[in-house]
Amino acid sequence: MRGEKELQKLLSALSPVLKEGAYVFCTQQGPPHALKAQARMVFEEYEGTTLILERSLAHGLLHEGVFACIRLDVHSSLEAVGLTATVSTALAYQDISANVVAGYYHDYIFVPYEKKEAALGCLKQLYM
Repeated sequence: MRGEKELQKLLSALSPVLKEGAYVFCTQQGPPHALKAQARMVFEEYEGTTLILERSLAHGLLHEGVFACIRLDVHSSLEAVGLTATVSTALAYQDISANVVAGYYHDYIFVPYEKKEAALGCLKQLYM
């Protein structure tokens, strides 16, 4: 099944879901890290490897902030135009930062943990 590309259809089916847990974006340099298998995301950057981990797993790793994860429960196409911009703009108007990660089926929005309920409410307004 192909993901949806049309922005209005995506927004009407957005269905944001707050996932349990607190997450951190970590960086690690050097040889592969044993926590890669437990990471929600791994991305190799020039300066080091970025890992999104549950906060409880990140002891000793450099990280900044604690985030909640909101899954957009609509199957979006990786070629869809405007979804990320619409979501991040709506959150920006509420002074909520958004770190967006696109998976094959869904988009995931990492927001400051203390603003998770406000972010969820903001995103629910986009599709109601």
